[in-house]
Amino acid sequence: MASDNNYPKLHNAMWPGIVGKGTMDAEPIIPLDTLLRLTRDARGPNGEKFDGVDLFITAPHFDIDSDYDAVKRMSDHIAGYGLKVGSFVAPIWGGAGGGSAMGSEDDRKRFVSQVKKASAIGEQMRDIGIRPSGGIRVDSSVGVEEWDKDPKGNTKRIAETFKEAAKVAQDHGEFLVAEGEICWGGMHSWRENVNLLEMIDMPDVVGYQADMAHSMLFVLGANAEKDRLLPADFDWSDKAALDAAYHKVADALRPWTYDFHVAQNDGTTFGSGDHAKTGRHCQVTDPNGKLDVAKHAGYWLRDESGNLTRRMRHICWDGCMFPNSVMEQQKTWDAVLGAMVRVREAHGWRDSEVPVFV
Repeated sequence: MASDNNYPKLHNAMWPGIVGKGTMDAEPIIPLDTLLRLTRDARGPNGEKFDGVDLFITAPHFDIDSDYDAVKRMSDHIAGYGLKVGSFVAPIWGGAGGGSAMGSEDDRKRFVSQVKKASAIGEQMRDIGIRPSGGIRVDSSVGVEEWDKDPKGNTKRIAETFKEAAKVAQDHGEFLVAEGEICWGGMHSWRENVNLLEMIDMPDVVGYQADMAHSMLFVLGANAEKDRLLPADFDWSDKAALDAAYHKVADALRPWTYDFHVAQNDGTTFGSGDHAKTGRHCQVTDPNGKLDVAKHAGYWLRDESGNLTRRMRHICWDGCMFPNSVMEQQKTWDAVLGAMVRVREAHGWRDSEVPVFV
């Protein structure tokens, strides 16, 4: 029987059509229209549909330098698929026009500039009415090895850059969500993410983007042995130990979590094209997946007492670096939507359809 929960809204990510693709040794980029069509046509077990999409604000999907007319055309185009827009990924990396958050002054200025451009587009889409919720996703744009040369000093620089970026985001009514992954210096462990967010100290303006798969890798201490919560020879059949470790990660980061990605992980790392090795996203139906998606999503969507936080008005699926042959099959997205529906049935709520920007 279908649930009557209508929140959080269910979104699909568009960046998996770009991330790890488009280079000489990688598969071609998947066009935005292909992903929009697959998202529109997906159906859950009781005929449910995706409510919207989260976007990567970069060409060839959506140019970061788009003017208002281009933003309006994109808004109308996505609306034509019956979809809303949520969170953005800002192209803050050096190869995409940005720079390291702990780099030179020029690097950091480019980083902030990319956030400013994405935030301006976000404000325009809210005014147009296509974007009722969502934040601007960032990371430190630097590897762990470089960060490790001066951990304290480099984290301080990253925090300063994020603060400057947050100010320009605030000017447009936006907030930042920093996605922790084992490949990003200063954001490569659960403890380092907490440390960074506390140093920034801008609650409701700079928070955490919790990807279920990436955050799960923190329990293994990948790139941060001192923060390991499970032994190197961990037996994955010990579900209670995994639950306890993953709950500790979520408990530490949940107060800062303003954006949430439903995802699955098989406990390994993977990189493709120009993307560094990070937590491997695997298909939601993968028998090697270590997460009980609906249950473990609750670690993030409910507080320590088990009460719904209702902090995120939408949640998004994230599955990067899948083969194009997988991503271009409709059944892939039907299965994803089915998993998203189960998360909402377990941790959602019924609310009025009045837009609230969160």
